[in-house]
This record gives sequence, structure tokens and C-alpha cells, in this order.
Amino acid sequence: MIQKLSLLLLTVLMGTGLATAQERPVAFTGATVYPISSPPIENGVVVVHNGVITAVGDAGTRIPSDAERVDATGKIIMPGLVDTHSHIGGGDGGDGTSAIHPDVRIVDAIDVYSDTFRKARTGGVTTVNVMPGSGHLLSGQTVYLKLREASTIYDMLFDTDITNGMTGGIKMANGTNSLRSAPFPGTRSRSAAMMRDLFVRAQHYQQQVARAGGDPDKMPTRDLQMEAMVEVLEGRRMVHYHTHRHDDILTILRLKEEFGFRVVLHHVSEAWRVADEIAEAGVGSSIILLDSPGGKLEAMNIRMENGKALEDVGADVAFHTDDSITDSRLFLRMAAFGVRAGMSREKALEALTIAGARMLDMEDRVGSLDRGKDADLIILSGDPFSVYTFVEQTWIEGIKVYDRAEPDQRVFNTGGWEVFRGEFFDHYSTDAN
Repeated sequence: MIQKLSLLLLTVLMGTGLATAQERPVAFTGATVYPISSPPIENGVVVVHNGVITAVGDAGTRIPSDAERVDATGKIIMPGLVDTHSHIGGGDGGDGTSAIHPDVRIVDAIDVYSDTFRKARTGGVTTVNVMPGSGHLLSGQTVYLKLREASTIYDMLFDTDITNGMTGGIKMANGTNSLRSAPFPGTRSRSAAMMRDLFVRAQHYQQQVARAGGDPDKMPTRDLQMEAMVEVLEGRRMVHYHTHRHDDILTILRLKEEFGFRVVLHHVSEAWRVADEIAEAGVGSSIILLDSPGGKLEAMNIRMENGKALEDVGADVAFHTDDSITDSRLFLRMAAFGVRAGMSREKALEALTIAGARMLDMEDRVGSLDRGKDADLIILSGDPFSVYTFVEQTWIEGIKVYDRAEPDQRVFNTGGWEVFRGEFFDHYSTDAN
């Protein structure tokens, strides 16, 4: 009972903002620091204050006299991980009434009390692109989140203003997922035709708005689907495109060429077959690597060498979890697989951090340890690519959100699925009350 009351009080304090103010600077000392934007620093120092990084350097870096010191001797400090494709938070997307739902927003379905957020923090994930599902040609708008402690969705939004609706990108897909009976397409060719028609209608709506010149009497009837698609056409909303086979990848590149939208290719199981074409198109790829056979037939030719193939041609590449396809707690392992298959250590680390930040238009705030950026960092027990390494602490904007030393937090990293059942919270949480 005392433990429950203590946790309840902590929750209340967090809800009032009292637990989120970083009044004193925090200085992390003694670790090997991986800034990502520059070479590793032995016996490095990272200073954070008011949610941002104020200094990064060697042991001679000035530390404020009133700073709280965190001794990380023998550890690794690197930026918080950026997961460009996840399904944590218990949300959903479009339904069976249509194959295309540009107006659907995943932000309207996120449960901030979902244990999946706790799980992701234990894997070092600090920034995430939460997607609606992939069973549609267009399943809805994504949301970019910071995995802060939260009592409402507003506490987690990367940009807190939700009134303009621009909380993320938009999720599109091709391949076999949406190949079913009407109103869904039955063939790949029909899938592409339906998307081309959608873009043409969006261009028409865009032209109507332009001709109105701001005159309310001349504006077309408001269309939420078309509004979202115009944001895509104007480059204000990134398209995150689920795709696997080489022919599906090339279809997306043709659509991009025709309509000029910005796109990140997701999964791209056969990227190794069309790496040159991806690089020539200048688009980024957010890839997943699998450690066991099985899954859908269109991904049967996935290769661990995908990361190397994209790196070799100079294409931007990031990793993602697609949680729960792979587990957020094992995100670091994705880069280790890439290195094992030939990626450089530097590019593999970028693929967990700054490359993903670029694909979410967040590189000015997250993805590297640089002065002025958000104070999102993780402390590792050892080399990032070792199977023996685990995340000891996760910090977001200068606030510690995960500490492996705390048993009621560590269990979300080490426990099996029983941890995430409701009865567990009778012992460790107030969420079930």
C-alpha cells in the first residue's frame, strides 16, 4: 500500500510538471562519449541544463559548480535512439470502409499509459514515429513522439501544438498487405492506379484553393482528406511508405517523380536489388533486419546486407523496430546485425540516431550530442554492438525516464510478456487502479 501511494504521488507530481523541471545542470563524466556528429571522446563530459545540451567535450570541459554529477566511468554515452517506424501506444488507423484514409490520425488513438512506452524506454528509444497499420494503401497520419513521462498525449508530442494537425507524417503502403477484395485493390497495378488518382485529386483541390486567393466565398468545400494530401504535395508532410519487393520500390520512386512528394522508404527488404536507383532518387530508407526466418513471402529475399548496400551507394539509411514485429528493447541489436553484414560502425550508429532524425525532419533537435540540441541520451554498460551490453539509463530532455537499477523499471526490460498483463500492476503501478 505504501508503495502504491508513493507511486501515485509521483504520478501526480509529474502531472503538475513538478517532476519535469531540470533546475540544476547535470554533468555526465568519465564515459566514452559517442556524439555521432564527431569521433568518440574518451573520458568525455556531457553537460545538460533546462532540457538541452550545454557542453560536450573531453575531461577538461568546464562543469558548472552547482551541477549534479553522474559518474559514468567505464560506460558509453550516446544520443537517445530514434525509431522511425513503430506501432507502440495501442493506436490504430483506417478501417475496412476504404483502402485510403488520409484524414485518419493515429494521434487520436494513442494510449499514453500503454506499457509499450515503458518497454521502448528500456531499449534506449527516446524519439519515435508511431504509425497506423499497413493493411491499407494509406492508413492515416503518423505521430512523432518524445517518450517523456506523460499523463496526456500532449505531454508526448514532439511539437506540442496539435491544433494545426501536423503532428507527424503520413503512412502509405504497397505490396501484398492491401491486396484484397473491393474496396481494396486486388492487384499491384490497381494499387498504383488508385494512388495516382488520389494525388491527381489532391492537385485539383490544391489548384482550387490557390485560385480562391484566400477569399472564403471562393474556397472549395473543406475536405479533410485533400487537406492532408495537399500538405504532402507541398512537402510539409513526409510520406512514410511501407514496401518490400524491388518492383514495389520502383513504383514508389515513379510516383515520387511524377508528383514530387518527399518520401522515406520503409522496410525495403529488396533494397540490395535497387540500391543504385534509391540513391539516384535521393530518398532515405528506414530498414528492418530480422534474426529468424518466416513472415510474409514478399520479404523472403530480405538480406542483412541491405544496410551495407545502401551505405555503399551513399543512400541515407536508418533502422526501425516496427514494434511489435521486432522488440524495442532490442533496437541496438539491429545495428549490430548491420555491422556483422558489412556496415561501418559509424553508419550503423548513425542509422540508430541522426539518420532517423533526418527522416523525421528532427535533425536540428535530436540524433546527436551537440550543444543546443535536446538533452536526450542513453548510458550503456558497454560497446553498443555487443550482445552483452544493455541500456543502464535513458534520459529525455535532461530528465531520467529509465533506470535499470530500479527493480520496478528494470522488469520492463528483462521480463516476458507476463510483465505486460494487467495483474502485474497490482504490484508495480497505479495504472490498473
